[in-house]
Amino acid sequence: MEYFVEKESVVRTIWGKADTVLFIFAGAAAEFAVNKAVDWLYFTGRLPADPLGRLFSTVEYARQIVFAERHGAERAIDTIAAIHEAVEAKRGQRIPAWAYRDVLYMLIDYSIRAFELLERRLSEAEKAEVFTIFCRVGQRMGIPDLPVTYAAWLPDRELHLAQDLAHSHFTTNLYQQYRKHLGPLRYQLLLQGQALVVPEPVRELLRLGRRSWLRPVMPLYRHTQHLALSKWVKTSLLPVEYRAQIDALDVEPTHVERRAA
Repeated sequence: MEYFVEKESVVRTIWGKADTVLFIFAGAAAEFAVNKAVDWLYFTGRLPADPLGRLFSTVEYARQIVFAERHGAERAIDTIAAIHEAVEAKRGQRIPAWAYRDVLYMLIDYSIRAFELLERRLSEAEKAEVFTIFCRVGQRMGIPDLPVTYAAWLPDRELHLAQDLAHSHFTTNLYQQYRKHLGPLRYQLLLQGQALVVPEPVRELLRLGRRSWLRPVMPLYRHTQHLALSKWVKTSLLPVEYRAQIDALDVEPTHVERRAA
């Protein structure tokens, strides 16, 4: 059977652990809030009304792409494209191409950042593999002007961070919704996690600071991640009613993960 992402790909390793996936979306939740195209997320009202539910629906699409056979993954990508086209039709505008690239770049960047935070450094070849796979997603969606190599993507990512971010009233409102749906303690945990994983321009706009009381925990996590203690991320970051969805994010370790261990 042919897969969109090969079984031994490091991307399956990254997206096969709940802790890593949650940090990916913690970072993306921060950057979404300061992206200049965040108004598109407010057009349907789904994200501010239910940010946690939107998180898990997005994760499900991503998992279909990463773990499904090729035709199933391509159907998932086509569904994502169709959903965005429907929103564009309702609003009577096109989502800017740079905004599509921003979202794709978030998936690339936070996949790398979250894995390196929780697990180990990735080789340049592994980072290039993450880039290549998500660029294939972008190409299937018809996103124009994508870089052709990981080396070319790096400065383009920096350019997007410099040009496409701004703090707005949408930022303030979205963080109010995060706090409302998470509660004050989990909200503070979210902020601490975001401070660890976001790039400097995002950290500055959100005033997350450079220090996080989670940082000293990271070495302990790396040594205990295969024990019950490692569940602190999953059980602490989100409310208990989401525990089943969180547990479902963990999949069987790949050969890449076993080899790295």
